[in-house]
Amino acid sequence: MRTRHLYRRLLTYARPYWWPHFALAVLCMLVFSATNGAMPFLIRHVFDDVFTNKNLLALKILPAVIIGTFVLRGVVGFGSTYLTDYVGQHIVADIRNALNDHIQHLSLSFFNRTPTGTIVSRITNDVSLVRAALTDAAASVLKDASSLLILVGVAFYQDWILSLIAFVIFPASVLPIIRLSKRLRAFSKKGQVSMGNMTMLLQETIQGNRVVKAFGMEVYEQQRFAEENSRLFRLYMHATRIRAFTNPMMEILAAFGIAGVVWYGGYSVIVGGRTQGAFLAFLTALFLLYEPFKGLAKTNNAIQQAMGAAERVMELLDTGTDVLDHGRRRLDRIREGIRFERVSFRYDEEPVLRDIDLAIRRGEAVALVGMSGGGKSTLADLIPRFYDVSAGRISIDGIDVREYTLASLRAQIAIVTQHTFLFNDTVRNNIAYGDIGRDMDAIVAAARVAHAHEFIMELPQGYDTVIGELGIKLSGGQRQRLSIARALLKDAPILVLDEATSALDNESERLVQSALEVLMQNRTTLVIAHRLSTIRRADRIVVLVRGQIVEQGTHEQLLALNAEYRKLYDLQFRETDEGEPTVALACGAGA
Repeated sequence: MRTRHLYRRLLTYARPYWWPHFALAVLCMLVFSATNGAMPFLIRHVFDDVFTNKNLLALKILPAVIIGTFVLRGVVGFGSTYLTDYVGQHIVADIRNALNDHIQHLSLSFFNRTPTGTIVSRITNDVSLVRAALTDAAASVLKDASSLLILVGVAFYQDWILSLIAFVIFPASVLPIIRLSKRLRAFSKKGQVSMGNMTMLLQETIQGNRVVKAFGMEVYEQQRFAEENSRLFRLYMHATRIRAFTNPMMEILAAFGIAGVVWYGGYSVIVGGRTQGAFLAFLTALFLLYEPFKGLAKTNNAIQQAMGAAERVMELLDTGTDVLDHGRRRLDRIREGIRFERVSFRYDEEPVLRDIDLAIRRGEAVALVGMSGGGKSTLADLIPRFYDVSAGRISIDGIDVREYTLASLRAQIAIVTQHTFLFNDTVRNNIAYGDIGRDMDAIVAAARVAHAHEFIMELPQGYDTVIGELGIKLSGGQRQRLSIARALLKDAPILVLDEATSALDNESERLVQSALEVLMQNRTTLVIAHRLSTIRRADRIVVLVRGQIVEQGTHEQLLALNAEYRKLYDLQFRETDEGEPTVALACGAGA
């Protein structure tokens, strides 16, 4: 991405704050720069009028002028710093909001291929660096560049011969800075990538701390983190060496110019060619002038780092979604049902589903069974358009789901999965997620039907209890019942149950199963790899093998075929003394 185009895109985030805040900040910077230009004249008048000419009036006026000048510098210095930070923080907030809004609308495929730590790093670390390319850099350029121009003008006004001697070294110092800038940006971008990797490792080990401890992998995770941290350290030190080399190089070159000025100017004062005040005034301007020049060099370093981070931010903003929300129809209720018509789906060129033809009537419960990796969950994910089909179409009431708006389509679908996701929030807000404004009576009613009200009331603050990250303070069965209560409160006509009772103990399964039976009533339901009790209650069972439907029918019909379903049944079930199977059908790796 070309630097000019990239910077132009960044400036669009600064445009809303150009007036009045940034304009006032610029005014403060210009006034501050003007006071720098006044310093040499004050020095000249002090030495020539007070010390040399013994002017009492000048002695009375100059102290007040000096105090006024520095008070003005303090006021405008505060104004420029505060207003620049005000604009900068607003820009950071706007870019983070834009990134968050964008990723919320990306399809699941993006999250499948992009580590969470990388996304978090771009929204936090990279955006903070981008600010340096906008407000901080712009402020520095305006302040230092204006100071530089004013002081150069003052220097030439004071003595053009000494100015030529002093400024001959400027071209020699600019060329190395330009060459080093390219290397600095490259190291900065690599450093941000490494920071994303380190954030990802940290996030994984924190969320997976139970697994880490259970397998005794603390040392291994420490080593992985230490290696990435060491890589980040080396990249930062490469960048630091470049930044650290800039200042000494400029100061050494500046020393030659200052030495030439001192030799020639000092000799001219001795022989009477210049007054002491004139020479000191020029020398003051020269010393003041080198500070903004060094400031511009530092700003260039900051800009190169920021542009590396900006490239990563814009890459994320430019990431397209596989699922486009171009539909214009609203789906308000289900009249006929769902139909898969020669549906195929590929993920990263790998075929997952092939030529699926399946009709699910309104109010019908259809169970999907098959070996793990057969495409059951993917088939269910196509209905709410978590992914779009690669070929064929899925229709609801005869209309392609892509013609409905995403919001109205997903509003008609409730999903309960084995891996229930709960937020680090109250029980009440987790149940009401999707409709936070629901009244308490409706929330409690949903919890009662889901057999969750009893255990909720035993929590320290009842429905106002914060359940921890991913609901860690609750058992698996309790988390699952909260998820069912959430689905009940949504009251959607289409229900997807994805291994919703696997990995639960018998008591939790009984309670969850009872809640699911209520949830399934009068709903078009797709059940994935459920326990036999649910599968037997399904109106139809569909067997998927390597992404294709090979059989469908009732439990008894499929057993009578003595084919794929029979193989799954014999593989997965053990008869108890009462003759009731107790092992889940085709759920997880055990299949």
